[in-house]
Amino acid sequence: MSKPEITFKAGAVRASVFRNTVIKAGQSIPLPKVVIEVRYKDKTGQWQGTNSMSVNDLPKAILALQKAFEYLMEHKADAPQSEDTLPADDQY
Repeated sequence: MSKPEITFKAGAVRASVFRNTVIKAGQSIPLPKVVIEVRYKDKTGQWQGTNSMSVNDLPKAILALQKAFEYLMEHKADAPQSEDTLPADDQY
């Protein structure tokens, strides 16, 4: 997997923003994605990640996802553009 553009953390919860470009009908279309993950140490002390969350992780996930959403709304212009893509307000 490629490196995230930015990661928002709230405790052990992370929301990472990726920006992929998809070619559809000869058009380059920016496609932002957000990956949510909870980090923890396993029995051997190694860091692992999961998308399974406890009740206590949910408010942290909401906060991290809200920050990711705000970032994407503020950085629409940073997405790769071509003449054939939708206007910035209609992309997401």
